[in-house]
Amino acid sequence: MNHPIAQRVPGRRPAAARRPGRRPAPRPAARRLAPLALLCALASLATGCGIRATSVPVDAGAAPSRVGCVLPEDRERPDGDGADSIVRLYLVCGSRVSPVEREVRMPDGRSATERLPVARELLEELQRQPGAMEDTAGFETAVPNDLKVSGSRDGDPDEALRLNRSLDALPPFALAQLVCTLADTAAADADEGVVLGGPADDEAAGPLRRYECDTALRTHPEAAETAGTDV
Repeated sequence: MNHPIAQRVPGRRPAAARRPGRRPAPRPAARRLAPLALLCALASLATGCGIRATSVPVDAGAAPSRVGCVLPEDRERPDGDGADSIVRLYLVCGSRVSPVEREVRMPDGRSATERLPVARELLEELQRQPGAMEDTAGFETAVPNDLKVSGSRDGDPDEALRLNRSLDALPPFALAQLVCTLADTAAADADEGVVLGGPADDEAAGPLRRYECDTALRTHPEAAETAGTDV
């Protein structure tokens, strides 16, 4: 019996002619690597994706300034031997005033008679330029070299100190340095406040003001202009 001849489907190879087990031809390597390269590029933002750092210098601009405001731990600390005492001075560092320790020859005691000598000695220390270690740590001083301090005039309270400049003419950072340095010394009052005024011979120098070295004054010295209370 004759079988009808199988009809061929145009464009299709007869099933008998197909090679069993033949795999599709692999895609070109470039097509396979393209998605991998994209994935690696994205991952390198976080992990580096195994890419070595280039040895070619890249100009990314100046590094941010980091001011420590802390002296090295291994420095030679003052020991207060002999007639010298360890005093705490407040210097400008960044946007605040911060303490440093120095060895200074100070008057003995904390009586009212020592108020002016102590204030003068500490003022001279504040006017000195910072030493090498202090400078490296970011410390500086804003106290003018021509600033002077004198005692109270008639009618002033005993704890008052007079400057040769009016308080409003003094840089606020310098005023913050002076207040915080004099507080807790014989130059302060019984409650560690500092009473300051302008020139003793100038009636227009303004009222006496009492200051305290609180956190606000240390961290925001620019507010020293309005920090005091009238006496």
